[in-house]
Amino acid sequence: MSMTPQEIETYVDDLYAACGAGDWDRVADMVTDDFVVTEADTLPMAGTYRGKNGLKELFTTVFGLVDAGGLDRVQTTVGGDYAVTILSIRFADPSIPPAEICELFRFRDGKCCEIKPYYFDPASFNAAAAAKKKAAAAA
Repeated sequence: MSMTPQEIETYVDDLYAACGAGDWDRVADMVTDDFVVTEADTLPMAGTYRGKNGLKELFTTVFGLVDAGGLDRVQTTVGGDYAVTILSIRFADPSIPPAEICELFRFRDGKCCEIKPYYFDPASFNAAAAAKKKAAAAA
């Protein structure tokens, strides 16, 4: 089942909203059984997260590592069975610059089957993770 560009863009927005709200049942319904998201080895959450609960596992890991102040979606571009969303992750500590990323979404049969995040420079995310770890150790 092929999706229109507008359907894909709306789907991506709905997927971000469901993740942000912690509606993991909705998220599980929106991804394929063999869904996969892979984080680069240069990040503290490096690895592959699979299946219906892959995004829940990733979000739990990410937000356990950093104190995020917000996630700003800049733009989504769609072509074929793919979408790319430009994001900026703001951190609670304003001295840490936002992490600028693009996330590649791949769709199959009307659902998201893969996400690949690409960080422009992982230094900001890594600094936010180090700051949270240092604060926890001092507490």
